[in-house]
Amino acid sequence: MRRRTLLAAAGLAAPAQLLIGVDDALAITPAPTGSAVPLDARLSQARALFDVGKHADLLEALPGLLADAHHGARSRDDLAHARLSACYSLAAQVLTKIGRYDQARLTADRATVYADLSGSPLVAAAAARELSIVLRHQDQGGAAQRLILDAANKVEATGLKTPAQAAAYAQMLCTTSYTAARAGDRDQAQAMIREASQAARRLPQQAPSTRLFPLTPAAVVLYEVGVHWALGDAGAALHAGRELRASQFPTAERKGRMHTDLGRAWWQWGKAEQTADELLSALRVSPGEVRDRPAIRKIVGDLSRRHPRVSGVRELAAATGV
Repeated sequence: MRRRTLLAAAGLAAPAQLLIGVDDALAITPAPTGSAVPLDARLSQARALFDVGKHADLLEALPGLLADAHHGARSRDDLAHARLSACYSLAAQVLTKIGRYDQARLTADRATVYADLSGSPLVAAAAARELSIVLRHQDQGGAAQRLILDAANKVEATGLKTPAQAAAYAQMLCTTSYTAARAGDRDQAQAMIREASQAARRLPQQAPSTRLFPLTPAAVVLYEVGVHWALGDAGAALHAGRELRASQFPTAERKGRMHTDLGRAWWQWGKAEQTADELLSALRVSPGEVRDRPAIRKIVGDLSRRHPRVSGVRELAAATGV
């Protein structure tokens, strides 16, 4: 009962019973579901739920997905370990998105363990990236920087001979830059985002949907927005993102993230109207990006208290329940 009360009080849109279901699955792996649908197909479906911002549906699917991935990994096959790592990485992504950092840390840790067993440097990089993001949220910026730098070096050691490896390396640089920016390391942040921009010149404008790191030049520019915002330079963030358009991003989650990142920069600059406009655009393309993310909910709450008459603020407050 106490767990239910605490989860219900967290202010999240995800129903408490779904969070409890994931929590229980992390404590004791459930029995296999017996689903006839191949695990790869179910993992793709689960990723699609994340991409459209259906966080509650994804949380509901996770226990069964993890159960069947664990069952498959009993073969000790490298590919099965990679699938299990990918399932845990996806779990870490959604748990971080909704602010459940303790559970995200656990899932990210497990993703790194199974990634190492898979022997794939790209799977290991994906897991390391998720863990570094969680560490950053847990105010362990130094550890996050060391981890993601090590991951970048290991990807670079592949020789970057394939487009997938090149995309992975550019992604590691972007994450390294943003991690450094959040830690206040301006020189490192700026150096890494410049290097990421150079690496992105090799990337296609639209990444293949099956790529583990579907990074594009526009996505790197969006990281640049976040880096400048994290360094406290709202003007530089908005200048960097001045030509970004939602049409450059393939998923609702990324389109919504573009709008929320620009909204955070406008808010940092003290521009309530522009902030509300961007958050409304995010709400309309991917409601979960506004409703489920604690940092964005806080901005909506501040807007509601300080600028209640600004156009769109009431709609934002109603959608988030703040």
